[in-house]
Amino acid sequence: MNVWFIVLYLTIVTGLCQPMEPAATTAPMQTDGETQSNSVCNWRPSWRPTSMSLLKTAESRILACIQNDLWARFVTLQSQDRIWTLTVTNKTIHKPAEEAPKTPLVMVHGFGGGVGLWIRNLDALSRSRPVHAFDLLGFGRSSRPVFSSDAVKAEEQFIDSIEQWRQSVGLENMILLGHSLGGYLATSYAIQYPSRVSHLILVDPWGFPERPKTHPQTQDQDDQGQAKRPVPPRWLKPIISVVSLFNPLAVIRAAGPWGPGLVNRFRPDFKRKFEDLFDDDTMTEYIYHCNAQTPSGEVGFRAMAASLGWAKNPMLERVDQLSPSIPVTMLYGAQSWVDSSSGNRVAEIRGQANTRVLLINQASHHVYADQPEQFNKVVENICKTVN
Repeated sequence: MNVWFIVLYLTIVTGLCQPMEPAATTAPMQTDGETQSNSVCNWRPSWRPTSMSLLKTAESRILACIQNDLWARFVTLQSQDRIWTLTVTNKTIHKPAEEAPKTPLVMVHGFGGGVGLWIRNLDALSRSRPVHAFDLLGFGRSSRPVFSSDAVKAEEQFIDSIEQWRQSVGLENMILLGHSLGGYLATSYAIQYPSRVSHLILVDPWGFPERPKTHPQTQDQDDQGQAKRPVPPRWLKPIISVVSLFNPLAVIRAAGPWGPGLVNRFRPDFKRKFEDLFDDDTMTEYIYHCNAQTPSGEVGFRAMAASLGWAKNPMLERVDQLSPSIPVTMLYGAQSWVDSSSGNRVAEIRGQANTRVLLINQASHHVYADQPEQFNKVVENICKTVN
């Protein structure tokens, strides 16, 4: 039972975040500075094989695959927190002087992720417009401040950091794309700052539906005949209750020197999704070092979550506050654990106004990595509708 619990636990917690030889010629990467944690406690056991330096090294191996022009740097916010930011552009395209600049695409990763997980998408999506990707506050290489334990206040910390980031970078408006937790936060941001969002793209967004009050014990399909997630066994409930007392990724840190091996052993799909780019443990090392640091954004997520799969303040309860003028496209993996019916509900709530729901076949939660070519094509076509 213990082995299966570890497998299921790692599958759930890292499932919220997932994420050839390098190209012969890659663009030079410009880097400014190194991050410093703002956490109250910077101490970590010496037997935990991680550091910000090791995270930087793993990320550098990933970013070396980018062929377009890359500017990587920390963006300092008014709060003095720093957000690790990538800007990818294609300067080989010569545009007429009178042509207006294209609206930039801003990509927000999911829980436990970081900018490195977009490696299959950054070059393709930056062919015709600037692309910005950043590590959310409290994740990756960004600052790791103390988050409130209150769901509303924690969410506001994330949203305020995104708005401060936008101001610091100098963007008037953007095409805002968010995956999983990033989709939840992108929606919240668009509600508060509608004039800044030209199009909202939500990729397998977390936190939209309400948590069901009852769980049928045996039901493989819903009323529409679509497959539903399997119901966990009864013995798992008390274990989940104990686990809920800790931060979601505490098991990775508690494993000490066995942490990297756990990620490799129980999430081998991390390697498979990027195996044509890396024939080693680069991606799983990156995931490990992103999440073995002092928890911060993870604490904010825990404050907002009723459980790993559900939000305390479900987005479906306030999606009606989205401006009708903001086009919304919701992309789901056809084999994802995230229920795409939430997208249909969003379309109903908005009266079908400017709302599309798309399924990408043979893709799970990490649509952008499972089917990158199709994902990039869909997103590029969406961006073309803006300008």
